[in-house]
Amino acid sequence: MFEFAWPWVFLLAPLPWLLRLLLPPADSGEAALRVTFLAELENLSGRRARLRLPGWRQQAPLVLLWLLLLSAAARPEWVGEPRPLPTSGRDLLLAVDVSGSMEYADMQWQGETISRLELVKRLLGQFIEDRRGDRVGLILFGSQAYLQAPLTFDRQTVRIWLEEAMIGIAGKNTALGDAIGLALKRLRQRPAQSRVLILVTDGANTAGEIDPQVAARLAAGEGVRIHTIGIGADPQQDGLPGLLGLTPGLDLDEPSLRAIAAETGGTYFRARSTEELHAIEETLDRLEPVAQTPTQARPARPLYPWPLATALLFSLLPVARTLWPSRPRPGGSRR
Repeated sequence: MFEFAWPWVFLLAPLPWLLRLLLPPADSGEAALRVTFLAELENLSGRRARLRLPGWRQQAPLVLLWLLLLSAAARPEWVGEPRPLPTSGRDLLLAVDVSGSMEYADMQWQGETISRLELVKRLLGQFIEDRRGDRVGLILFGSQAYLQAPLTFDRQTVRIWLEEAMIGIAGKNTALGDAIGLALKRLRQRPAQSRVLILVTDGANTAGEIDPQVAARLAAGEGVRIHTIGIGADPQQDGLPGLLGLTPGLDLDEPSLRAIAAETGGTYFRARSTEELHAIEETLDRLEPVAQTPTQARPARPLYPWPLATALLFSLLPVARTLWPSRPRPGGSRR
């Protein structure tokens, strides 16, 4: 069905004529002959002097050009039939640790040694793409927690923002409780049984205002299910000594992460390879989607380029007449 998205634009149609009536005539800059006996000339000719306006043939292209511009500004579009949107009812928030320890390169990906954050990007990137029908959001946390992407169906944008995450952008420490609290604030307005938080970290809570266990109890009270992912190689498998001889793998507080997941009915995973991520995906697929009001959308195909292109072609006609004026044909010979 054809329609205009902004039909009120056509109310501007009489604007050029109103401006012509209200604004003073423009000064052409050419010399004008003024006479004091204009009234006598009018009496002699029996006609009244008036400004000579262009004929309708000269004004027609300008009127058509103005109407074409208004048609393009009114956003013409072809609207299709309503189509249901595939929505499962899940609302997934990813809370990713970007503290300083996530820069430690002790992870393996296809034979390549990479940092922990890089592994998170590679593992969760495709995971986000596969969440068709789910609203996905992103929280980045370090010493503080920030909402990087609100809940949205635009999974591609969320994945891009995850890939652009940098170490230390939210501080060097780890505020697990603040990340859970921010996620709870965003999820509590959503329907029950569809609220899911995936918490990814490589350390223990070392910053923030909220205790992680307190935040987990609040999340359980609001029906938010938290799946926790501990990332980092096992200390006995990591042969690279850390700074000052310390092994960053020992900083992972697995008991707290297990307790947070158990408090909210979630599951704890250890991210060393893609198998753990597949286990998370299978767990989420087993969640029963909540019954929500069906969402429908009508696909709209914009048509404004057509009147806009036609207006551009008509605007070239006065330019062409100015650059290449028509020459009068020479008169024929008299017999």
